[in-house]
Amino acid sequence: MGILNITPDSFSDGGRFSALDSALLQAEKMTADGAAIIDVGGESTRPGAAEVSEDEELDRIIPVIEALRANLDTAISVDTSKPGVIREVAAAGVDMINDVQALRAEGALQAAVETRLPVCLMHMQGKPRTMQQQPRYEDVTAEVVQFLADRISACVEAGMDEKLIVIDPGFGFGKTHRHNIELLANLRQLTTLGRPLLAGLSRKSTLGELTGKPVDERVPASVAAAVIAVMNGADIVRVHDVAATVDAMRIARAVQDSGKGR
Repeated sequence: MGILNITPDSFSDGGRFSALDSALLQAEKMTADGAAIIDVGGESTRPGAAEVSEDEELDRIIPVIEALRANLDTAISVDTSKPGVIREVAAAGVDMINDVQALRAEGALQAAVETRLPVCLMHMQGKPRTMQQQPRYEDVTAEVVQFLADRISACVEAGMDEKLIVIDPGFGFGKTHRHNIELLANLRQLTTLGRPLLAGLSRKSTLGELTGKPVDERVPASVAAAVIAVMNGADIVRVHDVAATVDAMRIARAVQDSGKGR
């Protein structure tokens, strides 16, 4: 999954792809590099990010979605939590909803059910503006698993086909660096929920903490984290650097496939 932020303030690439032409060029590049899904976001969810209105989010992303739909065959997901946005992007032809709030916003769950689209449910402690203010867990992996199990149940009870659900532990969303590493080490525990697993660690601050590198120098660390995630059960990795990650995934998959035959 290639990341396409149509925002002025995302932590890694804010403002780079706000213009329609640059967004389309980046999506075409990521697709050529091997991305199977382009994840379009119109509101930053970095720590401390300010909320934007539904109209502003739609103004940012609808022209991009229409351009992608007209020019690419790649699947499109949209990173949003707003019920109105969910309905509008579904009408525009997207293939998936990727919600950092796991459809907990008022009206979001019903909107998602109505679209009959696949949905990614992510764990987050708190909200983007405050989530990194002293996050605490007794057992971060167990608590993330329980949260996602509860959200899967809520979606099914609301009428969603469980086969449409993807889960995401939410690396960096209301978690310390220690929590993120513990989650990555124990990621396979999330596979007990029986749903496809998405992992997003690309360029995140935990990688900077471990390597001492700024955001734009975290490609090797991001690729390493993506490989570890896949080896620990992830089915989808959400990344900025598609080409380097695809090459690494080919090696990881070859090793995994070889091991299955023994």
